[in-house]
Amino acid sequence: MEKDIFREIKLYKCDTSTRLALPLAEEGIHAGFPSPAADYLELAIDLNEELVKNPASTFFGRVVGDCLKDAGVDEGDIVVIDKSLLPPKNGDMVVAFLDGEFTLRLIERRTGEENVIWLHPANAKYEPTLVTSENYFVVWGVVTSIIKQRKR
Repeated sequence: MEKDIFREIKLYKCDTSTRLALPLAEEGIHAGFPSPAADYLELAIDLNEELVKNPASTFFGRVVGDCLKDAGVDEGDIVVIDKSLLPPKNGDMVVAFLDGEFTLRLIERRTGEENVIWLHPANAKYEPTLVTSENYFVVWGVVTSIIKQRKR
């Protein structure tokens, strides 16, 4: 296994001041012949409304690296991060600030005699990271959505 090297996640603030309503196929998308009803799309969807629940605490991040590829997160994907969902729950995908670098990982919090936090990758070539009292560590936000592009 490779030693876990944290890579930067590029962060962007969320601008919900604009609206762009796009046609929505409410009936679903079928992988067969097109429905004749598709010519009569009247519903619209705004991705800001759909993906951003708390605009003042929501940011976007572009993923750099492959540490969560087995969780369906690829380099270049955009994650929607909500800072109002703290503290995170076990298994949440989080953006954390660890020893001066942002990282994207799955969090595991163990309680008991000692509070223990593990940051887990979803790629076998990386090892989990134990967060100790020697680390400077802050959970920055919880990932709520992943925006993928099929062609880049």
